[in-house]
Amino acid sequence: MPNHQRLRHFITSFSDLLGRESAEAAILHDGAELLRDLVAVDDWLPEAYAQPDPERYRQYLLHVDSAQRFSVVSFVWGPGQQTPVHDHTVWGLIGMLRGSEYSQSYRWDEGDGKRSLAPHGEPIQLTPGMVEPISPNVDGLDDIHRVHNAHADRVSISVHVYGANIGAVHRSVYQPDGTRKAFISGYSNDTLPNIWDLSKETKTT
Repeated sequence: MPNHQRLRHFITSFSDLLGRESAEAAILHDGAELLRDLVAVDDWLPEAYAQPDPERYRQYLLHVDSAQRFSVVSFVWGPGQQTPVHDHTVWGLIGMLRGSEYSQSYRWDEGDGKRSLAPHGEPIQLTPGMVEPISPNVDGLDDIHRVHNAHADRVSISVHVYGANIGAVHRSVYQPDGTRKAFISGYSNDTLPNIWDLSKETKTT
């Protein structure tokens, strides 16, 4: 049985953080510590929310705050799967649970009188326990990136926290010339994990 207590503790702790902190940089700093603790141990994610799809990556909703202040999702990457270049428009934290992924940031290039997207820096490889922040508002962070599974022969899973109900946010994917196409991601699941039924857990003394 998955250790639901870990995810419950993370959700309540993150809610408490948002209740006492409004500065985005501080939320990302303190929230990264909470997410790092969550992904440090791989014993809590229900199997139903860890299933790959042979055609494309999956985004499973694990929790959304009642006020839609934040959402928690598991991203399940089949071998070699990747996203297009895309934005989020809200802050986010990416924690690696299983396997590994590469994240390549992009920034706008205004050279030669043309505005286009160009890779910024080297790709960051995330391995289990690592956390990466993203933001459109905090200096030094980027909001536009492309992510892919670092493994061509096995599944990778990352856990993301966003500053909104990310499946309902109006966002964009980008072509190499910077042309954007609007999208709303939605979610891969219709039901949420039941982590609140404490009757199923054995009480120890």
